[in-house]
Amino acid sequence: MSQTDVGRFAPTTSGPAHPGTLLAGLLCWLDARSRGGRVLLRLEDLDPERCRPEHEAAMVASLDWLGLEWDGVVRQSDCADAHAAALDRLADQGRLYPCDCSRSDLRAHGERARDGSFRYPGTCRTRALPPASRGGWRAVDAPLRVRLPEGRIELLDESGLDLGADPVRDGGDPIVRRRDGAIAYQLASVVDDDAFGVTRVVRGRDLAPSTAVQVALQRLLGLRTPAYRHHLLLLERRGDKLAKLHGAVGATVLRSVYDARELCGVLAAAAGLWPEPAPVTPGELVADFDWRRVRADDRIMHWDGARLVAD
Repeated sequence: MSQTDVGRFAPTTSGPAHPGTLLAGLLCWLDARSRGGRVLLRLEDLDPERCRPEHEAAMVASLDWLGLEWDGVVRQSDCADAHAAALDRLADQGRLYPCDCSRSDLRAHGERARDGSFRYPGTCRTRALPPASRGGWRAVDAPLRVRLPEGRIELLDESGLDLGADPVRDGGDPIVRRRDGAIAYQLASVVDDDAFGVTRVVRGRDLAPSTAVQVALQRLLGLRTPAYRHHLLLLERRGDKLAKLHGAVGATVLRSVYDARELCGVLAAAAGLWPEPAPVTPGELVADFDWRRVRADDRIMHWDGARLVAD
């Protein structure tokens, strides 16, 4: 990795950091620093219902406390012009269409996508946008979907994980602008990666099913495809991701129990990078960082009321 290569860590600012957030940030940061590259903190703040300034401030503070310093901090909400330009390009290609199908409509159809959501069956795929003279996509109140090309995308991530898929067959055309006007994750992610020169995407394997959709969008928009690496997850005992959506312990509680070096050691040991959960800083892990040392399998951890415990 050269000085011109860029990684990014992209947490959603919808709640506090949790152990999974901190581990993902640490691995992304170590990947970049061990290669002599740059790494950005990209705050995903496009959801007007869930993302709040206080969550953003807490997220930044928690990552800083852990010892992760960034070569830049950017917000997706500052990229509205680039998102609109991407929608313009898709509209010019005849790829955008309005879709009024509700979640209950998709559930009624009953087909599951690879990520566990309900597959979009293409109900509104033949609908057209208003002509540009009448506002085009900007005049549409309904959600907007993008008509993806059919066919399988072949792709491997650096670990050898097969990311190949046929996005249309497996999940259907994705929403790119929501009913409330917010740009959806898939489009914002690829546009922002390109805008900030991201060449490496390091993230949890729960996001692996989204990769083929993102590559399809990159190709439609003429954007570069970065290298991908998906890593282990921290799981609860019941098998769910150890995350805020499942009630995992938040950074505020963790910081009241651990100092930063102690928690970094716990996370590094859980990932296989440290022989035991002994205190260490992110900087001290850089010299010996190697993806071959990172566990390939997910790790079960639980909060016993006082400490994080790996099962």
